[in-house]
Amino acid sequence: MSTSINIALMIGSLRKESINRKFAEFIAAQMPDSVTIKEVHIADLPLYNQDYDDTTIDSYERVRQQLKNADAVLIVTPEHNRTMPAALKNVIDIGSRPYKENVWTHKKVAVVTASPGSFGGINSGLDVRKSMQMLSAQMMIDPEIHLSRATDSLNEDGSVSPRTQKFLQRFVRDFVDFAGNTSE
Repeated sequence: MSTSINIALMIGSLRKESINRKFAEFIAAQMPDSVTIKEVHIADLPLYNQDYDDTTIDSYERVRQQLKNADAVLIVTPEHNRTMPAALKNVIDIGSRPYKENVWTHKKVAVVTASPGSFGGINSGLDVRKSMQMLSAQMMIDPEIHLSRATDSLNEDGSVSPRTQKFLQRFVRDFVDFAGNTSE
């Protein structure tokens, strides 16, 4: 395992008080000292348009560079209308272009979904996985994390409940192993 690991964190929800942001922040706080985790901000990205492939757009370049520099990407996202949020799909598309400059190729990616509903955002996670596999990313598949009734996993103050903390701490260990494994 490498001595240091750089993780790019993408949060699929743009809401300031997003439950997914709360889970992402908890996960980030559990990372060992050997891991650097930096959020990829996606709210300012113009909608992807192939006409932009021959143009320099600063926010696109910022995101592409962050993704290129990362050893792995952690996506924490809700589900919108039984699929991934539009802002997340937009950044996936931006990273895949221009043609032959796909930053997702061989990038290690893990997805955590959380939803107040009973399915835990599983459809969003499956759609992210489908897009990433088509773009030749290496997906972490064990464990898959889909937090159903996610608001029940938060205490009244918005902190993560002890039961969910233990579950997410196990995920962090598995994700760090996945991200740092250079033999894959």
